[in-house]
Amino acid sequence: MPETGSVGIVTAKYYTFAEPPNAMVLESGAKLGPITLAYETYGQLNPDRSNAVLICHALSGDAHVAGKYHSDDKKSGWWDEMVGPGKAFDTEKYFVICSNVIGGCMGSTGSSSINPATGKPYGLDFPLVTIGDMVRAQAELVRYLGIDQLLAVAGGSMGGMQALDWATRFPDRVRAVIIIAASYHNGAQQIAFHAVGRHAIQSDEEFKNGQYYEGGNPASGLGIARMLAHITYLSDESMNVKFGRRLRGNGSLRFDLGKEFSVESYLDYQGEQFVNRFDANTYLYISKAIDYFDLTREYGSLDAAMTRIRAKTLVLSFSSDWLYPPRQSEEIVYALARQGKDVTYCNIQSDYGHDAFLLEFEVLTKILDGFLKHTLHPERPCTRCIENADKQQFDPPAAAPNSIYSGRRVDYDLIEDLVEENSRVLDIGSGSGELLCRLDRRKKVHGLGLELSQDHVVSAIGCGIAVVQADIDKGLESLPDQSFDYVILSMTLQVLKHPDLVLREMLRVGKKCIVSFPNFGLWRVRLKALALGRAPVTRNLPYAWYQSPNRHVLTIKDFREFCTRLNIRIQKEIPLTTQGVAPFWPNLFAEEALYVISRES
Repeated sequence: MPETGSVGIVTAKYYTFAEPPNAMVLESGAKLGPITLAYETYGQLNPDRSNAVLICHALSGDAHVAGKYHSDDKKSGWWDEMVGPGKAFDTEKYFVICSNVIGGCMGSTGSSSINPATGKPYGLDFPLVTIGDMVRAQAELVRYLGIDQLLAVAGGSMGGMQALDWATRFPDRVRAVIIIAASYHNGAQQIAFHAVGRHAIQSDEEFKNGQYYEGGNPASGLGIARMLAHITYLSDESMNVKFGRRLRGNGSLRFDLGKEFSVESYLDYQGEQFVNRFDANTYLYISKAIDYFDLTREYGSLDAAMTRIRAKTLVLSFSSDWLYPPRQSEEIVYALARQGKDVTYCNIQSDYGHDAFLLEFEVLTKILDGFLKHTLHPERPCTRCIENADKQQFDPPAAAPNSIYSGRRVDYDLIEDLVEENSRVLDIGSGSGELLCRLDRRKKVHGLGLELSQDHVVSAIGCGIAVVQADIDKGLESLPDQSFDYVILSMTLQVLKHPDLVLREMLRVGKKCIVSFPNFGLWRVRLKALALGRAPVTRNLPYAWYQSPNRHVLTIKDFREFCTRLNIRIQKEIPLTTQGVAPFWPNLFAEEALYVISRES
């Protein structure tokens, strides 16, 4: 019986295609055939074949993503925590496919495979392959499995590059892509690390120009390449926590050139384990394929490449990843946003570095579960937001209890009335996505949220909201002029570091802008400050002074003067109380205020 949440015992499968004379023409112009792909599948394909998810592996990965080959296996598949019943890639909902890439050494045709022309391993006679070649081979496998359109393609590192290539190369064959800890091309530093690894392998005297299969193995060179690469997968924080400066043995310095530090032994172990399961030529070929990958070369620019994408896109990065740092993921995200695509982004806080996509199971599961669920069933509304709407109040989710505002959102009711149907809406400081969820459900808007809090972003993804994790104080410079019908800043103005910059950028990006904020001039606030001599705590200002996220104390009068100074035109001013519009003396009696503003003509 399988373990709880496990796919159990699995079997490797093989598909062979491109038999001569119908060999596959690679991007290099070389022809390759026949080609065999090793693959595994988990779960069941539903009757309309709409639940298939393709998982793409990284440089050192393979098709064995989950389960075990037999009961005595000591190690499960490389992403076993993520694939199985009740997991992120729930095999009770999805039909999961994972294949070893073309050029691999785990059952797929690669340099260690037999060359039909010679009867010997290809070695360096194997043609160079690209990420695009890998994806085209996967497309043949997917077609063989009888699947016209994949629900999603997902992958981390090199797997994320394959997901990107799928989305641009076959835009009609995939509904969603999940790009984790990846880039649209390698930078000079990333290429340099690969170059050193390849040099170590090719300099090994056992390499024999790639023809080492009949005897010997460039184990030393391959081990060094793996050790170097593994360092880039970690972070300074994780290495210090795990090893620090601890010494082996009795903890005393030996004063020789041997391996004395614990981290040295760890790297030796990683190198030895890798040599025992991986082919040196394959390392050369796959690392080169990663270095070749560049969507700007293929399509002229990143923005041009992103225009091809029709799939919902989820981009994930990790705060301590210095191999593929968050800024490279953000380049993809904002290029998609500039093209008006459905994109969601979260920069996950983690100390694990690049390897975090193999370790941060809890947060990845929350994010992927919500994203995939709403991709498979986009017609199903968010249950939490419907319940809150029925109660006419907003309850912050358990994951994000420190909401700046709780209780009934009077401003949301008015914003909903102001926004036209089928419009394009940017919600700045979108929180857990409740406003966008309401607008999507009732006004069919095309919405995008910007939110700094990771907990709020995760919650919004669970609602099916497109949201980008971003610090709005850094501006909206990546978004084009007049790209949204409405830009909304709801109960967020008072927490911004640079409200003048944000308002100017809102007016540049949006055709109409809606702003709401708590009125610090409310009589109850004034009375508490006067009578008690202390900073007031009210329903709209629920924090003690030392806990408050509020940077600015502003009143309705302050905002009017602020708009005048910035040459901002106030189209509507709506002072509000919990009962509705404040009837008179808004600066004294309004609990909050809502404005529709525009640039002066």
